[in-house]
Amino acid sequence: MKKFLQTTLLLILISLTGGLSAQKLTTIPDGGNRKASVSEIIGITKISIHYDRPGVKGREGKIWGGLVPYGYNDLGFGTSKAAPWRAGANENTTFEFSTDVKIEGKDLAAGKYAFFIALTEGGDATLIFSKNATSWGSFFYKPEEDALRVTVKTEKTAESVEWLTYSFVNQTDNGATVALTWEKLKIPFKIEVDLVKTQVASFRSELRNDVGFQWQSWVQAANFCVANNTNLEEALSWADYGISGVFVGQKNFQTLACKASVLNKLGRKVEADALMKEAAPLGNMNEIHNYARTLLREKKSKEAFDMFKLNSEKNPNTFTTNMGMMRAYSAVGDYKKALEFAQKSLPQAPDSGNKVNVETCIKKLQEGKDVN
Repeated sequence: MKKFLQTTLLLILISLTGGLSAQKLTTIPDGGNRKASVSEIIGITKISIHYDRPGVKGREGKIWGGLVPYGYNDLGFGTSKAAPWRAGANENTTFEFSTDVKIEGKDLAAGKYAFFIALTEGGDATLIFSKNATSWGSFFYKPEEDALRVTVKTEKTAESVEWLTYSFVNQTDNGATVALTWEKLKIPFKIEVDLVKTQVASFRSELRNDVGFQWQSWVQAANFCVANNTNLEEALSWADYGISGVFVGQKNFQTLACKASVLNKLGRKVEADALMKEAAPLGNMNEIHNYARTLLREKKSKEAFDMFKLNSEKNPNTFTTNMGMMRAYSAVGDYKKALEFAQKSLPQAPDSGNKVNVETCIKKLQEGKDVN
């Protein structure tokens, strides 16, 4: 009976584990290396690097050209007879890009890639992005699977870095430099994104999803195009949808002002001005005030005066509207009337910074100077 139970338990164990084949336990990486990952978002593009970090471990001066051989080599295992370095330890180092990018000025499509490097004794490094991101190291490397190759210069460093490290440096809105550093060598290369192109493409996709059921999203997308002077015809259709889209559109100051800004960029200023006249009565105090300030910057003093006056009538005797009327009268040269509104504004100032600003305006007006 006891033997029967032991046999039964063994059969159950085999059925649960799928057989008696060895299962790998979770342990630290082979050779005392360290697993690591680092990521950065450039624009709206996420870039992720996964790698194993070998250590120098007392082998200074024996890494480059020794532990990491120059060029392409037969590693004595696998099918490749001309393998580059795996740019790390153990399994593939991988790069993953959520959108298309440029590596050192060359195009690389969105996706996940194995990353290899072939070094030369002269200081050049050929960077290889391979479509095969799942193999172990570079033992099975095939050049026909390359998605991109670029060559960069390596840099010697004064201090030794014990553990191989990838880092993002020199970040901008459109790019960053990735630096591999280990022992006394750095291998830097630049990754760039087309922020405007990827953002517009993202808008096209997102506006078809749940965020597309609110007018604010259509306005945001159109305003981005205006700010970057791009994709204006489509931006105009987005602005229209923000106003009149079924279940979505609303006619309010922001939607009308958005369309007007697109029309202005398209050179259709008469239509834009008419739309802003329609929008103005729908605006809140700050919206009207900011629009009037915009008109002042465009040297449209008469139009700005009318907007400041409208705001004052809708929201009488507030700090914002009194300051607006001060600017309105100053813009048309009536400094005496402007001074009256400035003096009304002074006790309404919400904080010390605004109080100092009003006092400065009062002084200018007393000297017969425009505050705008």
